[in-house]
Amino acid sequence: MNIKLAVITLFLSSAGWGLTWLPLKTMNEMGLDSRHLILIAFISGSIVLFPWLIKQFKYWKQSLGFMFLIALAGGFANVAFQSAIFYGDVIRVMILFYLLPVWSVLGGWLILKERIDSIRLVAVIICLSGAFVILDVWHTSWQGISWIDLLAIGSGMGLAATNILFRFTQHIPVMSKVSSTFIGCTGIMGVTLLASTVTAPLPANGAITMAIGYGAIWLILVTIGTQWAVTQMEAGRSAIIIVMELVAAVVSVALITGAELKMHEMLGGLMVISAAILEGTRSVDDSVPKVSDV
Repeated sequence: MNIKLAVITLFLSSAGWGLTWLPLKTMNEMGLDSRHLILIAFISGSIVLFPWLIKQFKYWKQSLGFMFLIALAGGFANVAFQSAIFYGDVIRVMILFYLLPVWSVLGGWLILKERIDSIRLVAVIICLSGAFVILDVWHTSWQGISWIDLLAIGSGMGLAATNILFRFTQHIPVMSKVSSTFIGCTGIMGVTLLASTVTAPLPANGAITMAIGYGAIWLILVTIGTQWAVTQMEAGRSAIIIVMELVAAVVSVALITGAELKMHEMLGGLMVISAAILEGTRSVDDSVPKVSDV
C-alpha cells in the first residue's frame, strides 16, 4: 500500500470538497432550492454508481447491516454539509465542520482500537479549542450558535462515523460503499421533501443541468478519492489531513468574494489548521493494520 499516494489523493479530494461552495452558491443564485439541488445531485450520482453496486453484490450481500449504517451516516453527513454550505457562511461552516478530527480520533480509539498518543491528543485539544474560539462562546454564551452551526458540527460527526465504517468494512469494495452513501443521501433528502409543506418551483434555466453534473461528476470524484484514501490510513490521521478542504474553502472565498474574517475566527481557524499540520506531518508507521471482517 502506497501511503504517499493515499495522502496526495486525500489532499486533492479535500480541496475539491473545499470548493463545493462555488457551484452550490451559483445554483442558489440561479434559483434552485437547496433541497431540490441536493436531491437532484445525489440521484444523479446514485444512477452513475448503481452498476458497481449490482456488480459487487457478492461482496456486500452478507453485510447488509453495515451497508445500511453507511447509507445512514453518509447520507446524513452529506445532507447536513450541503445544506449548511448552501445557507450559511462558507468559512464558518467549514471551520465548525472541522471538529471532524475530534470525532474521528475518539471513534477510532473506541471502535478501531487505534492508539491516541501524546501528539494526537494535543492536536485534538488544539482543534477543540479552536472551535470554541471561532464560536466566541465567551461573549455569546452559546446563544450565538445557529441551526446552521449545528448542521456543520453534525455533518462532521456524520462523516467521522462514515469514515470509520468505511475502514471497519474493508472487505466491501469502496465503490459499493460510496454508492450506498449516495443512495442514503437521496433517501434522506427525499423523505425530507415529502415531509415538507413548503415547495419551491424548479427554475427554467440551466441550474438543473448543473446540479446533475455536480452530482454525477464532481461529487463522485471527490467522494471516491476521499473514501479510498481514508481506508488506507488511521481514522484520526486521515480526518486531520482532510484540513485541505478548509484551506481551499477559506482561500477561495477570500479571493473570490473579498470576505474578511473577524479576529477570533482567524485565530480559531489557525488553531484548527495547526492541529492538522501537527498530525499530518508527524512520522507514522506506513503499515496500516488490517481490520478483521465482521
